[in-house]
Amino acid sequence: MSGWFTLFTNARYVLDGELVEDHLVISDETGLILKREGYIGGEAIDLDDNIVAPGFLELHTNGANGFHFTHFEDEKSYGDKIDKIARYYATQGVTGFWATIPTVKGEEFQKILPSLAPRSIPNSASLLGAHTEGPYIHPSKKGAHNSSLFLPCNTSPSLIYGTLNLTSSVKLVTLAPELPDSSTLIKSLTASGIKVSMGHSTATYKQGLEGLKAGATCLTHTLNAMQPLASRSPGLAGLISLPPKHDPASPYYTIIADGEHLHPATVSLLHRSSPQRSILITDSIELASLPDGTYPGHSQIPFQQTKLGTRATIAGTDTLIGGCIPLQQSVRNLLAWSGCGIAEAVGTVTQNVAAFMGIDGVGGRGVLREGRKADLCVLSDEGEVLQTWVEGVKVWDKEDELRVREDDGESRG
Repeated sequence: MSGWFTLFTNARYVLDGELVEDHLVISDETGLILKREGYIGGEAIDLDDNIVAPGFLELHTNGANGFHFTHFEDEKSYGDKIDKIARYYATQGVTGFWATIPTVKGEEFQKILPSLAPRSIPNSASLLGAHTEGPYIHPSKKGAHNSSLFLPCNTSPSLIYGTLNLTSSVKLVTLAPELPDSSTLIKSLTASGIKVSMGHSTATYKQGLEGLKAGATCLTHTLNAMQPLASRSPGLAGLISLPPKHDPASPYYTIIADGEHLHPATVSLLHRSSPQRSILITDSIELASLPDGTYPGHSQIPFQQTKLGTRATIAGTDTLIGGCIPLQQSVRNLLAWSGCGIAEAVGTVTQNVAAFMGIDGVGGRGVLREGRKADLCVLSDEGEVLQTWVEGVKVWDKEDELRVREDDGESRG
């Protein structure tokens, strides 16, 4: 790029759940967002009245394109696979992701987690750390997890994840707050700067409140692998209705909006309950983007897996394994199912995620404010990703990709 900065014009940008009619300025030198006035020259980019949004943040993904984050052979090949999937995420508007490791053996956690420490990846989404989903979860809400590997909450996380990994790689832990000694574990994790989400749980509303008091701040795939929201027993999901000034605060909560894990009306109901706390996740697995068929399992699931459209199950059962759609499709689903505006929908995969994980301050991401990373995506009014930018550099463009495909087709034809 020429000049010291780039100016996006003829565009609307997303800020605090609204579409703002203004230009956006980013530094070519630092890759940060600049203040919006006082600049002359630079490179101006006309975005044809499309929408500039913060880059999407994948909070809960187990993999895609045939690669699951438990597929570990050695550090070199694993790192190469991380780089490759990070490149794929960028084509979906994702500029940062936390790799989810489900319940596996302690030695598996300790083998994999060193490779999931946060790092930037050239022309790709950044790896922001690891989300460990287990082994502190309830056997009766195991979902596709292997309950024989579950451990009590008085088992030190250092013994499971490794001491160094707790200070470098692990950024989020999902656990069941009704388990004995869970409050002590939550306090220990949060004191180390690790976020705690409650899920795979039989917890009552009251037990969920105790989890919040101990320091948990989120719910994992709300209404999946947890008690239902009933008339007189609201369960964990009832916590999202806590009043704004309640102490402790109402939790953030994640939603799988693929039409398989939740009915579209349920997605709408959950999101509308607290839009500024709502977070869309894919819970994607390695079958995402693969053709329909039967595939082998891995260290989490020692069974064959079946993919049919957007549905992935343990072969021969109705047990859902994870998601099979990209995050931008989740955003479009929320638009269609809830009727919310695109800025509000985008907030569920950007600003809300960054606020929950505490990375929205100066030098951070997830919000288009001065001093934050210029990690952006350009969207159509329908929520389709047209471009992805990482630290002020365009790393993917839909038109360019289509042109390459056409040229490739012509050369082969």
